[in-house]
Amino acid sequence: MKFAEPTDGQKLSFLLEKAASREAELWRSYVPKKPANQDTDISPAQRDEAVRWLTDVHLRLKLYPETLCLAISILDRFLSTIKARPKYLRCIAITCFFLAAKTSEEDERIPALRELISSSACGCTPSEVLRMERIVLDKLSWNLHAATALDFLHIFHAMVFSCKAASLGVLSGLNRSQHLALLTQELLHCLSHNALLQERGSMLALALVTLQLENLCPDWLALAADLLRKVQIDSFKLIGCRELVARCLSTHTASLPPNTVYVCHPLQTPHDPCMPFHPVPPALPLRRKPSAKRKVEQMDVDEYFDGIKRLYNEEEPGGGGGATPGFQSIEGGSTPCPALQPVTVS
Repeated sequence: MKFAEPTDGQKLSFLLEKAASREAELWRSYVPKKPANQDTDISPAQRDEAVRWLTDVHLRLKLYPETLCLAISILDRFLSTIKARPKYLRCIAITCFFLAAKTSEEDERIPALRELISSSACGCTPSEVLRMERIVLDKLSWNLHAATALDFLHIFHAMVFSCKAASLGVLSGLNRSQHLALLTQELLHCLSHNALLQERGSMLALALVTLQLENLCPDWLALAADLLRKVQIDSFKLIGCRELVARCLSTHTASLPPNTVYVCHPLQTPHDPCMPFHPVPPALPLRRKPSAKRKVEQMDVDEYFDGIKRLYNEEEPGGGGGATPGFQSIEGGSTPCPALQPVTVS
């Protein structure tokens, strides 16, 4: 019997149900309290400072946003189960980041521990991070695959765009990936505020999406009600979360990351009268006297190399082996491809 493949809506509903199940299993509200003693308790402001510091480390290493969101999730779950001193906070934070990188990144993108310690300037030794890593894993029962707010944001965003792709693109002036990038920046900004720690990741993501829908779609309320029904969130709780998120985003300005563009500008030839021509001096060929044992072999391959030179225009009209004017020399040879020039905006 041949089964039909599920539609995109069915796939998204399945992913949402799976993420909600993982969140219900692992999520625990972390409510930081004002410390009675600054030397023995981590304050809410210190937690937010650690998250912003992890954000800077993440930007420096250019890792996935999923890695940062998972690191913050691991950090908050760990701090909700133990009582740690502020002097250990950076060691805990960089350990959570290291665990998240090993969970979310490809193997070749995972930073080495010494490189991570050096680039982050966390002040820890590798042995201290490894010991803290074992403590974090034991406290979290070796279960790091929690559903983060970014997971829900991706699902909700895909659901909305599957219904309103054309209208959202026209109204926002952004394509799908650009719109999601701005929402991700807003989410990361919200995660660094302890006022939102009592909200589940699904609630936080839905609040961000519905705030965007309110600004872009006249019929946003119907879409929000459909998402509420699918994720089974109380509408009164969503209203309260939206107010907190709007207050948090009032001091934040999201912008698309800069995208460096390189344009190939071919070097001018002497036949172009409009542009000055600066030829590259021909490379000096390396001439070695062949040994007696290689004379016969050299005669057999001369024609082969001559054909390669003609193919890449490396012979001068006079039959020499120098580089063609207008191309850059590489290790005594030449390349027919001009160098890429960065775009300069005046």
